[in-house]
Amino acid sequence: MAQNADYTQEYFDLMESLDGDIIGRRKAFAYMRQSTAIVHHEVVASSFVPRLYGKKTFEKMNYVATTAHKILCKVVENYINNPPYREIFSFDARLEELILLPRGYDSLLPFIRVDIFLDENDLSCAFCEFNADGSSGMNEDREIAASIAGSASFSEFAKRHNIHPSELFETWVDEFLEIYGTYIHRTNNPQIAICDFLENAVIDEFKIFAEIFKSRGINCSIYDVRDLRFDGESLRGSDGNRIDAIWRRSVTNDIIEHWDESQQLIEAVRAQKVALIGSFAGHLIHDKQIFRALFNPATQAFLTEEEKTFIDETIPYTTFLDSNYIDLEKVRGEKDRWIIKPTDHYGADEVHAGLYWNQSEWEALIDKFANQAAGMPFLAQTYCTPHKTMILPADTAIESQSDAEVPREGQMYNNLMGLYLYNGKFAGVFSRLGPNPIICKDMGGITAATIWVDL
Repeated sequence: MAQNADYTQEYFDLMESLDGDIIGRRKAFAYMRQSTAIVHHEVVASSFVPRLYGKKTFEKMNYVATTAHKILCKVVENYINNPPYREIFSFDARLEELILLPRGYDSLLPFIRVDIFLDENDLSCAFCEFNADGSSGMNEDREIAASIAGSASFSEFAKRHNIHPSELFETWVDEFLEIYGTYIHRTNNPQIAICDFLENAVIDEFKIFAEIFKSRGINCSIYDVRDLRFDGESLRGSDGNRIDAIWRRSVTNDIIEHWDESQQLIEAVRAQKVALIGSFAGHLIHDKQIFRALFNPATQAFLTEEEKTFIDETIPYTTFLDSNYIDLEKVRGEKDRWIIKPTDHYGADEVHAGLYWNQSEWEALIDKFANQAAGMPFLAQTYCTPHKTMILPADTAIESQSDAEVPREGQMYNNLMGLYLYNGKFAGVFSRLGPNPIICKDMGGITAATIWVDL
């Protein structure tokens, strides 16, 4: 059975047989320039070469994703139902209040993305982080796949293999409606809203989901959390329309940051006048304390032996960057072994891998963040070396290059895979790559289309 690297090499060979498929690359670049794959007002950087995943990889990802979901649901359930268990987490009182608000429907974690480093040779893996309702990337994958679909390279590869992309839109709408169907105060004709703090939102992605709801005969609007109004009976949007169910895309720390402005939403959830899908309990897995909590004896007590082994094999050692928890001199002196990150941010904000810094810079970072010196807790975590894949870097200059000037050589990039789970079901992958130890847009990261091969 072919491995992913074999598929990728075959793809490069096909491109070379097509004289680099420069026409296809130019068309793909032009498509992306006009696409809706926009994050923070910029079109995302992407690769013309997709990530090609075979059957064994699919099976491994499915197992990892669904097993993680099952474990994380147990954590959420125990936090809600077992007050002494809450003591293993360190949360602002407002966060605990939000987590414990009533849910009213069956699904504990409706929409999550678990990010992993997967060694594609032996299929061992380690988690990078867990993401809940603020997870995005679905539209990036969709648009990048569309940009390359008409190219000669893709067409020739498709003639040789049974291939298909992930379907991350209709599938989620199906699951959302199924979850809402279990809500204790459900209505027959629900008015749906997608809510976030819109300066942080991926608006174009929201619009696509809203149109799919509308194609099902269900009204769906997009609102800023701060514009919601609750009159004691109904939650309404800025246009005055009633809201029966919300897909919450706002991360919980943004709710805390805008606490007073979020009270209309919070009061409606508390009064059980709106279905908040997902609930604020998703913060339990978004906060990076979860990596420590999984090893806590109180968590281990409700896990099966298989689940304990799974955690041992996939969760890197994580503790507070605090002299009460770890020898800070060890972290200073072994910089290449460590990555430090805040417990509760997103978008790779203030995430620092020792490999990226020289010794004096690294020590300055430790001084800046250890023992809550920056005003918030940071974590120290064992650095996981990502698997490298041959990829074409983004064609950022192709418009000004002649055909002969367009580079054709692949480069080895680090991989980070985000596994989407819709209502506990593995739905697809957000495939990101980068040349640096931390894989994110600000450090040269790119996105590639996810394509399943010969499943």
